[in-house]
Amino acid sequence: MIVMACLFVCANNVKKEEIPVQNLKPLSGDLIIFHAGSLSVPMKEITTAFKKDNPDVNIMMEAAGSVECARKITELNKPCDVMASSDFSVIDKLLIPKYADWNIKFASNEMAIVYTDKSKRSNEINKDNWYKIMLDKSVQISRADPNADPCGYRSVLVSKLAEKYYRQNGLADQLLKKDESNIRPKETDLIALLETGNVDYIFLYRSVAEQHKLKYIILPDEVNLKKPELSTLYASVSVEINGKNPNEKITQKGEPMVYGITIPKDAPHKATALAFVKFLLTKDKGMAIMEKLGQPSVIPSATNSYDNIPGDLKPFAKTGK
Repeated sequence: MIVMACLFVCANNVKKEEIPVQNLKPLSGDLIIFHAGSLSVPMKEITTAFKKDNPDVNIMMEAAGSVECARKITELNKPCDVMASSDFSVIDKLLIPKYADWNIKFASNEMAIVYTDKSKRSNEINKDNWYKIMLDKSVQISRADPNADPCGYRSVLVSKLAEKYYRQNGLADQLLKKDESNIRPKETDLIALLETGNVDYIFLYRSVAEQHKLKYIILPDEVNLKKPELSTLYASVSVEINGKNPNEKITQKGEPMVYGITIPKDAPHKATALAFVKFLLTKDKGMAIMEKLGQPSVIPSATNSYDNIPGDLKPFAKTGK
């Protein structure tokens, strides 16, 4: 009898371990996601795929500049279950440790100069003369707001790196002072300006250009913030942006482009958030969609918040900085 009881209990234990948590308790209710504008297309596809497995989950997404997304949590106290940033350091600097415990790096990208066939001088622009054409008085250029969106401060960093690479003293200042009235809160706002012909060229992520079938100039690796092995060069330039408090400033150094994701401490739907983040980070699920849309995986990457990451998500990260 004792042996039979043991076999019964052991068999039950094995069976339970094989059943996914979400099957034990079907997911339902709301899921609130704040995400970078550059993740709009991937997030739409990823949430659609997630809902096929979880049809009773009502997903609400808000796209904005990553810094603005963080401030919705820290300043406006808006409920949020998942925060996905186009710069992992936004989570580190603005959310951890008060509003979030951990941060997982999951995808990369690069900066590009984006345009259309209607853009002035589009038939002659290339990786060697793009900055000269953008400085043409007859040409309109645009970029995102550095205080609202990582794409904005990355545009500043790219301009400074271009000044070094092309050995053009004063180039960054010239680019950044040109057409300042065209600055917009987030990078996806720039696409509307470009497609309507109000501007000719924009600083934008390569993945977003590809997703919207726009033309783009691939910048040298020394300029595009893509290569981890060029971290020292990228860090040689910086920009000051607004910090957590109204009068605070943060120095943002150049660094390779890496996206980060977290679940805020006060997330109202944590179980659903955990299931969604796990789905997004899984190689043949969310990350397959990310890579298809031009954003290569960096999983697993080192994070200094590894010890605080939930157990189910630890396989997607590793210890370190």
